[in-house]
Amino acid sequence: MSILVLTSDTLIGTPATGNIEYNGQFFGTDSNASRAQMQRITLGTAQNSTSGTAITFSSIPAWVKRITVMFSGVSTNGSGNYQIQIGSGSVTTSGYLGSTGYFTSGTVASAATTGFLIYNPSGAAVVAHGTTTLTLLNSATNTWVATSIMASSHAAQMLFGAGSISLAGTLDQLRIIGSATGSPADTFDAGSINLLLEG
Repeated sequence: MSILVLTSDTLIGTPATGNIEYNGQFFGTDSNASRAQMQRITLGTAQNSTSGTAITFSSIPAWVKRITVMFSGVSTNGSGNYQIQIGSGSVTTSGYLGSTGYFTSGTVASAATTGFLIYNPSGAAVVAHGTTTLTLLNSATNTWVATSIMASSHAAQMLFGAGSISLAGTLDQLRIIGSATGSPADTFDAGSINLLLEG
């Protein structure tokens, strides 16, 4: 293990001369002369969700501790719930805990173990907008938790969900599918999806 020592410090307010980056993390000195890790926020490259059965984001950096998955006008040609799956080396398709549902005047819910679910209450005619946030709960067990809040174009429905999973290693990929089983099935036909990465 290496130790990095700065011979002189500069306040965080002047990053051009005083702050450093090490192993994907930024460090600086605050007004109390204490070195601190600073949060890093990176916007990914938006992918059109207009074709294919899966939208995949790979090579997610190891420093990431929170991921916001953003949906804009996303739709598939089928009625399977949207699923967000994450993994280390390969996508994990089992072991998820959680459920999803929607509400208008009443509430309907569904549970699954194959991914973080986002309810698709009315099938192919629906487009969805909103976010799912995944947060690293425990780096020792690579446990992630997820919460979703989205809007459906059908009857002003709100979609929601939550869950958790522990991975075999550090998260490095994420994919979104339309499926009732956890395997890609429905084909995307509208919208775009992007990630916001924080560490």
